[in-house]
Amino acid sequence: MKVAIQGIKGSFHHLVAEQYFGKNIDIVECLSFNKLPNLLHKKEAEVAVMAIENSIAGAILPNYALIDEHKLTISGEYYLSVHHNLMALENQKIEDITEVYSHPMALLQCRAFFRKYPKIKLIEDTDTASVAKRIRKQKLKGVAAIASKTAAEIYQLTILADGIQTIKENTTRFFVLTKSENKHSVSANKASIKFIVSDDTGSLAEVLTILAKHHLNLSKIQSLPVIETPWKYAFFADFVFNSYADYFNALSTIKHKVEMLQVLGEYTKSKR
Repeated sequence: MKVAIQGIKGSFHHLVAEQYFGKNIDIVECLSFNKLPNLLHKKEAEVAVMAIENSIAGAILPNYALIDEHKLTISGEYYLSVHHNLMALENQKIEDITEVYSHPMALLQCRAFFRKYPKIKLIEDTDTASVAKRIRKQKLKGVAAIASKTAAEIYQLTILADGIQTIKENTTRFFVLTKSENKHSVSANKASIKFIVSDDTGSLAEVLTILAKHHLNLSKIQSLPVIETPWKYAFFADFVFNSYADYFNALSTIKHKVEMLQVLGEYTKSKR
């Protein structure tokens, strides 16, 4: 199976791909989230792994927009406990480091650690593991990366400090995406939908009440602007259910109450 990831081998997306599908897969590397859907459209990959939210930094809104724009199907989810590590070439100490490169999200999640080292300059880069690879390839001294332990092993770097994220319980949720049309799955116990309600007072509350009456547990709701209509918003919602019949009946009721309803995916809830 060809699995597209944002980043390169050693990135957190790589870890998720192997933990979800097993190690007997072909990794298709992609440094940009924007280019990830194209790999599915061109059939250069069968599935893609995409981070969608973090327990510290919140939702990655542009990725919701990408899923919607490219009409991708959510076929699964995975929660990864993220541990950030500071790494550099061998025979160096933290005091030798003047610059640290990493993905903006990683820098944000580790900012408190670097307050103890005001002389270190934090610089945003495209990917955690790609920085580790560049340090090894170019033999960069005085430069460090924030990445996974797997990246340190692959690119033979020394870990100067481990677990440097500010909040130790730091988890990122990932979607497993495909280009295939969404198929009903009676074995599913979680679903993601997109809907647009009218401007009438209480229209959103009515939808949420219907979900509750059918015993659907709303786990997340996120609004995004409808680009074509200023000040109009679409809602992306995730919910968990014990009965597929309850879920099916809830959607059948909701579709008569909203301006638009789209199922983005039905899948099995992942353990956090």
